[in-house]
Amino acid sequence: MLHYQFLAGWLKSHTKTERGASLVEYALLVSLIAVVCIGAVTLLGEAADSQFTSVADELTPTPATP
Repeated sequence: MLHYQFLAGWLKSHTKTERGASLVEYALLVSLIAVVCIGAVTLLGEAADSQFTSVADELTPTPATP
């Protein structure tokens, strides 16, 4: 009987922690941050690409006339 009470007490003390719940919360937070970063890079990347293209078009040298 003593072993059963010890085992029951040990299981109760180890199952009442919230470490697993906080780990899940942190994982969700990190994944949300990753999704926001990917979206921002995608949107800003397209805008930056068009700006770089327009600047590069303005900087291309024109052929010299003899």
